[in-house]
Amino acid sequence: MRKLMTATIAALLSLTSWVAVGEDAAPEGTPQPSNQTYSSDEIMSKGRDFFGATTEGLAKAVEKAFKEQGEPNGYILGEEGSGAFAVGLRYGKGTLHYKGGGELPIFWQGPSIGWDFGGNASKVLTLVYNLQTTDQLLQRYPGVEGSVYVVGGFGMNYQRSGDVTLAPIRTGVGLRAGANIGYLHYTLKKSLVPF
Repeated sequence: MRKLMTATIAALLSLTSWVAVGEDAAPEGTPQPSNQTYSSDEIMSKGRDFFGATTEGLAKAVEKAFKEQGEPNGYILGEEGSGAFAVGLRYGKGTLHYKGGGELPIFWQGPSIGWDFGGNASKVLTLVYNLQTTDQLLQRYPGVEGSVYVVGGFGMNYQRSGDVTLAPIRTGVGLRAGANIGYLHYTLKKSLVPF
């Protein structure tokens, strides 16, 4: 069983390093990020509007992200659902916003594996760092996550690929506990295939 789990984890990690070039290219005329960044006050205001209230959990997550990563040059507001029984799946949709103006519908999906059981639905505010072109976002982002959802709560983790860092801040409802590794693939089109 341990060998099977190790082989599965190795296969999943090897998938995270594969990026399909040209599979998801942003169409011509797509808004592009600028060098302008968002302040923590602006992000807290967006979070308050999106989540419906300012909570201590949101404030701590935003403060931690700004302390460790600085000011983002974009953010994604969206919703996602996920579930797992050792092997999990996550699907989400939202809108990518740029400081210089412009927005773009975005989707994400991905598998995970680990000691992870249950399901949850979340609202997600993802801070986007170091994005120079929209195409840079359209790839797979490996990540490690640990969470406990018993009805609700806030959580944050980091996803990195190249110079781009994503910091999803989630609040949700459900019954889920565990830790997993996996990746999220960001795309311009909705897909049921999580790979």
